[in-house]
This record gives sequence, C-alpha cells and structure tokens, in this order.
Amino acid sequence: MPNQLIAVAPRKAALLPYDDNGALRPDQVRVRVEYASPKHGSELAAFRGVSPFVTDYYDGDWHAFLPREEAEPQEKFGEWNLGNQYVGVVTEVGAEVNQFAVGDRVCGYSGIRETVVTEPAHLLRMPENMSWKSAVCYDPAHFALSAIRDAGIRIGDRVAVFGLGAIGQLASQMAKLAGASYVAVVDPIEKRRQVAMRAGANVCYDPTVDDVGLLLKQDTEKLGVDVVIETSANEFALQHALRGLAYGGTIAFVGWARAFKGGMDWGREAHFNNAKIVFSRACSEPNPDHPRWDFKRIREACWDLLAAGKINCEEIINPVVPFEQSAEAYETYVDQKPEASIKLGVSLTGKECS
Repeated sequence: MPNQLIAVAPRKAALLPYDDNGALRPDQVRVRVEYASPKHGSELAAFRGVSPFVTDYYDGDWHAFLPREEAEPQEKFGEWNLGNQYVGVVTEVGAEVNQFAVGDRVCGYSGIRETVVTEPAHLLRMPENMSWKSAVCYDPAHFALSAIRDAGIRIGDRVAVFGLGAIGQLASQMAKLAGASYVAVVDPIEKRRQVAMRAGANVCYDPTVDDVGLLLKQDTEKLGVDVVIETSANEFALQHALRGLAYGGTIAFVGWARAFKGGMDWGREAHFNNAKIVFSRACSEPNPDHPRWDFKRIREACWDLLAAGKINCEEIINPVVPFEQSAEAYETYVDQKPEASIKLGVSLTGKECS
C-alpha cells in the first residue's frame, strides 16, 4: 500500500499506509506524486499541538526569538495529513475528463503522499521546462505578490524585507521585478540572508547584532526606505521597520502575529514618520483593487511568473529529502531546526535530494 505523511501526535510525524485501490469517478484523475513540500506557518502551529490562530511561528522567520509558552494548547489532537503542495504525473483519468491526459505533469494541493486523486479544477498544468521547486512555491508566492501590490512598490523605490522564509524570499525578488532600486533583507538566520543576496538583494542585516532601523536610514541618506514588507510578525522587527521607514512610507504587514507583549514604541519614529501600515492577505476578498484584482488574478499572475522562470526558487526549497525520511525531516527542519531550512522539499523519485 502507498504511504502518506501524517501528524500522529504533537510534534510527531510518521509515514502511514492508505488505501488507493478505489475506482475513479468519471470527473477525477489520479496523480503519481514526484515532489512535495509542506507549509512552514499555520501547519506547523497545528503540528505542535497549538491553535493555528495563536502561533509562535510564522514561515520560519524569527523562530528563536518567539516564546512558545504563549501558544494555546488544542483540546484534542487528531491524526491529519502534513503537506501543502505537490508535483506529479497523471497516471489515470476518468471518462469525463478532457482537460488532462495520462503523462501530463501537474501541480496541486495535498498532503505529502505517494498518489493523489482529485478533480481537474484543482490542478495546474506545468510547462515542459518548469522546475518543480518553482511550482511548490506557488502558495507562498500569493502572499508575497499581494504584499508587493498592497505596498504600491514603484520603479526606483527603496524596499526592506523583514523575515526570509519562503514568503520573504519571494517578496525580495518580486520587489526587484517591480522596479525597486534597493532591496535590503533582514533575518537572524545567515543561511536565509545569503540565499536572498544570491537572488539579487542589495544588502542583508542580522537583527540580533545590527541596528537595522538606523542602517536603513544610513543606506538611504537619512531618508529611509519607501516600503517595508514585514513577514516575520515579530514586534521587534516591526519597530525596526518603523524606524527605518521614510516619512509617509508604507509597511505591508504580512506576518500572522500573536499578541505583542512589548518591543513597540509608537511615540517615537512610528509617530513622526507618519507611517502607513497595510495588513496584507492575498486571499481576503474583496481585494483592495477590487474589482480589477481578486485572489484568482493573484494566483494566475503568480503561476505565470513562476512558470516563466522569472523568480529563482532553487535555493528556497532546501533541503530536499527522500520521502522515506520525510517524517524525521519534518520534525527536524520544519519544527526543531528552522535555521537549517527555508522550505523543505520531499522527493518521491529518489532524485535531487540534498
């Protein structure tokens, strides 16, 4: 029997068998999964056995500096699938399906498992040369693009991105695509900073040793950055963002924050900089640019960017582990040691493992 990655207890993952012998409905397809990736944000909060609505972690960013004791335990922990997106090959189609054929390479949403049965509307056709790593960045790309649009980045703007999980990494590259002349990236994890630099960021800062707000002002001849994309949901990051922001600048707050207990001083730079804070969430409707833009259009724009190779996702998906090691890897790289990973990749083909 095929296996799937399951959360069996708080902070415990396992590969368990499932039944894949059922006949397809006429409107379904079966896909053999080749690669997959989990979500490092709300999924992790639930994996730890706490409410996904009160999380001490957002997309891996600032993890070491957020207190876990503030999380609220769930009343009951039931087994559930772990995983977010996959890439695979269609192996069977129902009698009524004409959108896909056997052999087509597709991307979709699912827990990490060897096969997926789904409807064609839930699949994206992958161009021949599209990297699977680009495809599994489709979900975080939604929130990165939403932040870029909500912040109103224009040609020549100076931008800072706080938090370099998958969303921050993608936002950094998208800011450049949008015309930013300067992109500073901020994260306490060196590996993540270096990946962002190799992808085109101008400068990187470590908030545990650098006075980021001051440095952003120094880099911009005391003006400050025009836009901040804040993905970490950390109050100290937000304070530095307010200090390094230009007068009248915009902060797109993407991170899913818990209640702030301190670290904020609204009476200093925050007040005098006349900051605009936009809470950015791609899938909240109506979109700020409704009716011209909605979540569907954001998804389509992200897929076009990724399929065309305009965003480099090769180092964002790291490490890549064999499916047989995915339970241990999930516990290690997603939960216990986020500093060793950005977005975990899982190979069910035995290829491209790092």
